[in-house]
Amino acid sequence: MNYWLFKSEPSVFSFEALKAKGKAGTQWDGVRNYAARNNMKAMQIGDLGFFYHSNEGLNVVGIAEVCALAHPDTTSDDPRWECVDIRAFTDVPNPPTLEQVKANPKLAEMALVRLGRLSVQPVTPAEWKEVCRMGGLTPAP
Repeated sequence: MNYWLFKSEPSVFSFEALKAKGKAGTQWDGVRNYAARNNMKAMQIGDLGFFYHSNEGLNVVGIAEVCALAHPDTTSDDPRWECVDIRAFTDVPNPPTLEQVKANPKLAEMALVRLGRLSVQPVTPAEWKEVCRMGGLTPAP
């Protein structure tokens, strides 16, 4: 299993909105960055990702599960853009803030710290466990 981080502005699409999509989930569309697209192309069904509220909140609020492999993004006529489908997996009881993540030396190399603008990011297993611990998820899913 691989781990990821999905960023979204809660006023555009929140974790609550993802939960409302139910078990079917929804496509993670509208991504127009090659690195983020390539991360989605590497995802497998069952991979987990932090759901991060950007710009408003700035915290990890939930965990999403990849439920469909990369496929054409229906919001684009350009075949270069692909996306995966995700669904809500669980809430994070104590959402870690960006400030807390940046202050944690175990997370100094995390993409969220180094590549703040990237909307779909890889997360290492060690980073996954640490953010889960910070968020009150023990054991980490």
